[in-house]
Amino acid sequence: MPMQSASQHLSMPTRLSPLISRHVAVVGAGAGGLVAARELRREGHRVVVFERNDQVGGMWVYTSKVESDPLGLDPNRAVVPSSLYDSLRTNLPRECMGFRDFPFVIRDGKGRDPRRFPSHTEVLMYLQDFATEFGIAELVRFETQVVFVGLEEDGKWNVKSKSRGGVGVDEIYDAVVVCNGHYTEPRLADIPGINIWPGKQMHSHNYRIPDPFKDQVVILIGSAASAVDISRDIAGVAKEVHVAARSVGSYTLGKQPGHDNLWLHSMISCVHKDGRVVFEDGSVVHADFILHCTGYKYHFPFLETNGALVVDDNCVGPLYKHVFPPALAPGLSFVGIPWKVVPFPMFELQSKWIAGALSNRIALPSKEEMMKDVKAFYLSLGACGIPKRYTHRMGASQYEYNDWIAAQCECAAYQEWKKQMHFVTSKRKVERPETYRDKWEDNDLVLQAQEDFKKYMVDGSFAQ
Repeated sequence: MPMQSASQHLSMPTRLSPLISRHVAVVGAGAGGLVAARELRREGHRVVVFERNDQVGGMWVYTSKVESDPLGLDPNRAVVPSSLYDSLRTNLPRECMGFRDFPFVIRDGKGRDPRRFPSHTEVLMYLQDFATEFGIAELVRFETQVVFVGLEEDGKWNVKSKSRGGVGVDEIYDAVVVCNGHYTEPRLADIPGINIWPGKQMHSHNYRIPDPFKDQVVILIGSAASAVDISRDIAGVAKEVHVAARSVGSYTLGKQPGHDNLWLHSMISCVHKDGRVVFEDGSVVHADFILHCTGYKYHFPFLETNGALVVDDNCVGPLYKHVFPPALAPGLSFVGIPWKVVPFPMFELQSKWIAGALSNRIALPSKEEMMKDVKAFYLSLGACGIPKRYTHRMGASQYEYNDWIAAQCECAAYQEWKKQMHFVTSKRKVERPETYRDKWEDNDLVLQAQEDFKKYMVDGSFAQ
C-alpha cells in the first residue's frame, strides 16, 4: 500500500506560539474517543465527549440485540451500534493492542479473561479501566447523540445533540474530533440474480450466535477476520458452510482444515430462483442462507461541510494523512479512519497529533500543501491499481505512517517488538486459523513487551 508522499521523510514539526486552549467536542466514547479526550485534555483543551450509549467502549459493548432489517438497508431502522458476535476473541495479542502508557496487561477481578487473545468482554473492561484511570468518564455525556455538526461563519463549529429523553442542545465549539467508528453501516456484495433468489440473507453486523443456522446450507461472503471466525462458528451447527472470497491469498480452495463441512470457493458468479448459488470456478451449491461478511461504509450523517468533505466509494476525502480535511483543519479531524491496522496505538498517535495541532504546538502545512499531498497520494494509489474503496486500507504501511505521526508529535517511534509481534501473528493466523490464538512461538517478543511495560508502572499501577 503506497504511503502519502510527505511521509517518505520524517520531517520534524515546526513550533508555533503562543499555545492556546480550545473547547473541543469529541463524537464517540469508543477507543478512539477515549484516547482523543485524554490527549486533548493533556494538551490543555476543554473537552466534551458525546456518546449515544450509556457507557464507554463503543463497538466493544456487546449486545444480543440485532436490527429489524438483517441486511441494514432500511434507512429508518433502529441502528444497533455494535457488530460483536458472542464468541469473538481478539485476533491480535493483548500486548499489541494497548495504548503505550497503559498496556493491556492481565488484571485480576471478576469476569476478567487472562488469555493472550481475550474475549470482547476483556477488551471492554480494558477500555473501562482506561477511562477510570484517566478520569475520562467525567467528560462524557452519555445517552446523547450528535445530530448535526456544521461550520459557523466565524470558523467555530455548531454542534447539535439530543439526549435519549429527546432534549436537544445547540452549542458552539472551537473544534470537533470525529471518533464515531465505522462498523454500523453495512456494505453488501453485488450478486447478480439476488432479487429472485429465495433464500435468507444477513449482514455480519447482525450476527451474534450460530443457532439460527442449525442444519442450514450457508454461503458466507468474505475473507477478512470476521468471516474466518464466523464461518468456523457456524460450521459447528450448520449442515454445510461455503465461503466465497474475492481474494483468497494463500488459502487453498476446497475443503478447509478443522471441519468436515467447511469449503472455500472463489467469488459468487450469480444466484438463481431455484436456490442455486454459482461460483466463478463453476461449482454450484443449493443454499438456504447468504451471510455477507463484506465490511462497512464510512457514515457521518450528522456532518455538514458544504462539500469540503465527501464519502465517495468508501473514500473519505480529501483527508490529509487520513486525519485532517485540508480546508477545515485543524478545526475538524478524524480518529480511526484507516483499516487493516493495529487500531488502539494508531488512535493514540492520531490523537496526540490532533491535540498538538489544536494547541498550536504542532504546525500543519498550509491548506494548499495538504491538498497537494492528498492528490499525490491518490495518484500513487491509481498508479498501483488500488481501487478507491481501499484508500484507507493500510496493512504493512501502517508502521511508516505511525512513525511519521510520532515524529510530528516528537514522541517515541512505534516499538519494534510490537511490529514483529503483529507480523508473526498475521502469518500464524493464515497458517493455523483454528489454533493461532492458543499456540504460539513468539515468547521472546512477549518478554520484550513485558520489559517495555515496566516503564509505565509505578508501585504496581500505571502512571498518568
